[in-house]
Amino acid sequence: MIDHFSFLAPYYDKLIGSSDTTRLKDILNIPVDGWILDAGGGTGRISSQFKDSSQGIIVCDLSWPMLKQSGNKNGVMPVNSTVDSLPFADNTIDRVLVVDALHHFKNARLAVQEFIRVLKPGGKLVIEEFDINTLFVKCLAFAEKILLMGSHFYKPEEIIQMAEYSGLNTDVVRNGKHSYWVTIEKVV
Repeated sequence: MIDHFSFLAPYYDKLIGSSDTTRLKDILNIPVDGWILDAGGGTGRISSQFKDSSQGIIVCDLSWPMLKQSGNKNGVMPVNSTVDSLPFADNTIDRVLVVDALHHFKNARLAVQEFIRVLKPGGKLVIEEFDINTLFVKCLAFAEKILLMGSHFYKPEEIIQMAEYSGLNTDVVRNGKHSYWVTIEKVV
């Protein structure tokens, strides 16, 4: 498989641009006293904006070149790991953030279960994904298929079903454009 992200890493932040994180910050319910894990976070483009709102930011990604870019951002700790076998103990992370990455994970179901495992009781997982029901995202999915990216876009209900864990509160928040946030709060 082609390693698209290693090629894109030096240009990624400029290509994708910055993002208005105000609404995401509200959905994540931060500031928080603990750690934020940005799973599949690549360059830390989004999570690095929350460094003053937490104890620290961990960006977990499989791409070394992307992580190198995240390591250039103050307050971000890069960790090279797959998301379906995280190197963190149970109940240690206060917030888990996944932005535009779930559709790239080889085993999304196992990744979601790992996020819940490392999440502290009272912690929150927020997954931002593109809505495959929109024409824009259908075109994006087709382009990623042509580029052999191995992507699989999920509906919000499919992501909630991946959680398979009792003691969760779930919700879907739509942004009115072509993406949505699935929120999963670990109650116990």
